[in-house]
Amino acid sequence: MSESDDSDSAVDADRWREELESKRAEKDEFFAEHPQSPVPPEDRETFDGLEYFELDLDYRVTATATVHEDPDVVLMETTAGREMRYLRVATLEFDLTRADAELEDGTYELAAYQLESPNDEPLFVPFRDKTTGQQSYEGGRYMELAPDRGLEDGDEITVDFNIAYTPFCGYSETFDCPLPPEENWLEVTIPAGERNG
Repeated sequence: MSESDDSDSAVDADRWREELESKRAEKDEFFAEHPQSPVPPEDRETFDGLEYFELDLDYRVTATATVHEDPDVVLMETTAGREMRYLRVATLEFDLTRADAELEDGTYELAAYQLESPNDEPLFVPFRDKTTGQQSYEGGRYMELAPDRGLEDGDEITVDFNIAYTPFCGYSETFDCPLPPEENWLEVTIPAGERNG
């Protein structure tokens, strides 16, 4: 790798970090001030920002998509005891590897879902991992992935666990949120994204 390649990748990492930090600041402002904030009104004055794991590029991975042309219906239980119907539209396979241990290296899969309504909504990827119920919300966390075009078999898509977030029901019981189905329970620790305060 040349010196210019080194500097290019450093700039990309810096840009990635700046964009995420900017989005996090916007979200904190929304949670603190917006009428639709999931933080109960009586708690907003003392709200001083969401808690996150450290930003870590090791948890920004490239996944290979298997697209399901005739997707199965998946009924997801919700925090209020209802069921929501989703379609399993793709399976995303990715590798996790780190040099400094504490991460179980290997290949993992996550299912990606969409509601049955035919629109261009992002892929919904709810998941649990070994932080769930301890360092992160007990109901699991979510990611939303927006490919720049329709996914096809074998396409690569970035899965950035640093954008994993706690659903609104983690802040207020007035919200009803789907729970990650068992196929999206990762037997690995993902210390990236939102965490418990």
